[in-house]
Amino acid sequence: MSDTAGMNWRFVMARIERGWRTQQDFVEAHEAHARMLGENVSISIRQVRRWESGRSSLPNRDARRVLESMFQRPLENLGFARVGRPLELQAQPPAKDLPQQGEKEDVLRRTFLGGLMATGAAPVLDLAALDHITAAARDARRYSDRDLVAHLRAALDETARTDGLIGPRRALPTSLGLLATINQSAREAPDGIRQKLLNLGARAAELAAWLHRDAGSPDRDTVYWHTQAKEWATLTGDGAMHAYVLLRQAQATDRADPGRMLDLARAATRGPWTLPPRPRAEALQQEARALALTGAPVDEVARTLDQAHTALDQAGPVTGPVTCTGPLGDSYTAERLMVQSAICFREARQPDRAVDLFRQHLATDVFAPRDRAFFTAQLAGTLAEAGEPDEAATVALEALHLAAGARFGQALFELRRTALTLSAHGERQPVRELRDQLLMLVAG
Repeated sequence: MSDTAGMNWRFVMARIERGWRTQQDFVEAHEAHARMLGENVSISIRQVRRWESGRSSLPNRDARRVLESMFQRPLENLGFARVGRPLELQAQPPAKDLPQQGEKEDVLRRTFLGGLMATGAAPVLDLAALDHITAAARDARRYSDRDLVAHLRAALDETARTDGLIGPRRALPTSLGLLATINQSAREAPDGIRQKLLNLGARAAELAAWLHRDAGSPDRDTVYWHTQAKEWATLTGDGAMHAYVLLRQAQATDRADPGRMLDLARAATRGPWTLPPRPRAEALQQEARALALTGAPVDEVARTLDQAHTALDQAGPVTGPVTCTGPLGDSYTAERLMVQSAICFREARQPDRAVDLFRQHLATDVFAPRDRAFFTAQLAGTLAEAGEPDEAATVALEALHLAAGARFGQALFELRRTALTLSAHGERQPVRELRDQLLMLVAG
C-alpha cells in the first residue's frame, strides 16, 4: 500500500492555509471566484482530488487563470507540472519551502479534520486528541491489505467502546482518522479488500454520524456521515446496513418532525431489504415513538411495540462480545426495548406507565454509562411531566452526574428539557440545585 508521499503537498497546504479546509470548500470558492472573474469554468471534487494526488499536469487555461488569481502565485509553485517540460526544468521552490515530515503530519491532521473545523464543531477536539487522527493513518502503513482490515475493525470497535464509556469528544478524533484511512486505502486496494474496507467504512461512517450528533456538531455533519454510510452500504450490496442507517436517521430526527421520523422508521422495515430481527425490533420501536409523537392512539403505539417484541423473540442468542463491527443490532436487548418502550409511552402522554417501566428496567446494570445517563435523564423528564418535581430534579441530578464529565450530549439535552419543564417549581431546593449545576456546566 502506498502512503501519502505522492500527494501534492504545496497545493494542499496552500488550500488549507487560505481557509478552504475541505475539497468541497475549495470547489465552492473556485466557482465563486470564477464568476467574479467572468470565467465560464467549473470544477468537481474529483478534479481537486487529482490536483492533490501529485499526478496532475497544469490545469487548462481557464481553470489556471482562476487558480492563479485565487492563490496569487504561479501554479508551478503549487506543485503543478507544465506539459512538455522535463520535471527537472520546472520552477521549483527552494528545498526549505517543501513540507518536511512534521509539516506533512500537521497537514494530515488539518485535512482529516476537514469539514469538522469548518462547521464550528472543532471545540470538541483538542491538540492532544488530534494526534489520534494522524496516528490512525500512520499506523495503517505497517499492515498488509488483509491485516489492515482486521486492524481497522479492532480500532473501530475500541472507538465505539470509548464513546460508550467516556463520551463522543474522546472517540471522535480516532473515528475521523479511521474514516480517512479507510477512504484512502479503499482507493488503492484490490477489489476483494476494497469491498471489505467499504463495508467497514459504512459502519465507521454511521458511528461518526452518531458521535457528531452527540457531541453537538451542526446537523449537516450528522447528515453527511449518514449519507456516506448509505453510499458505501449500497456499493457493497449491504441492504441490511442501508436499512440500519435509515433507522439511525429516524433516531436522529428531531421530535418536532415526527412525520419524517415515522417515514424513515417505516422505510427501514418495509424497503427492498431485510433487517435482522434485532435491528428490526429497534426500527419498530422507533416507529412506535414516531406514532406517539404524531398523536396516534395509544393502542396503536402499543400494538407496534408488540410487533417489536415479536421481532426480538425471533432473534437467536448473542454469541460472543457485542461489538460495533459484529452482527447488526446485537446490542439490542429486551431491557433496551423496555426502556425505549417507556420513552414511547412518555411521548404518548402516559407518564405513569412510562415511569413504571423505567424504574423496573433501569434497576438492572446492563447499560453502558452513556445509555444509563440518557435513560435516567428520560426518567427525570417523565417524572416532571407526571407532576413530581422534587423526585424529577433528584433523578436529573443523578443523570447529570453520569453525563457531565463525558459530555454525553443527548443526555444533557434531555436534562435541559427537564429543567425547562421544572422552571415553574424554581423555589424548590432540588430544582434550584439542578438549575445551578446545569449553569455551572455551561459556564465551565
